[in-house]
Amino acid sequence: MRAQTTLFSCLVSCLATFSFSSASVAHAESGLASYYGYGKAGKGELTCAHRTRPFGSVLRVSYGSRSIQCRVNDRGPFIRGRIVDLSVPAARALGMMSAGVVRVSVE
Repeated sequence: MRAQTTLFSCLVSCLATFSFSSASVAHAESGLASYYGYGKAGKGELTCAHRTRPFGSVLRVSYGSRSIQCRVNDRGPFIRGRIVDLSVPAARALGMMSAGVVRVSVE
């Protein structure tokens, strides 16, 4: 009986570790970001468009010394080389409004 209990607890522990480790894997990308002034974002929301990340997921976008967290609420960008489109409030918070298109890292 003790061997079955030990085996069961080991199995549960291994499954829990696997599920937590696979859920916490961040997929880092770097590339170009732009911003858009249209869409679904409410006033002041830090939102973005990404081609593959699930809707509602939160991305950390970094540019220079600034970093923001924005929620995916749209698909895009569909221009080669760009990895994320930011809402105007997100672009303003990141400090990229005057540049328009900047190189960022996304986690």
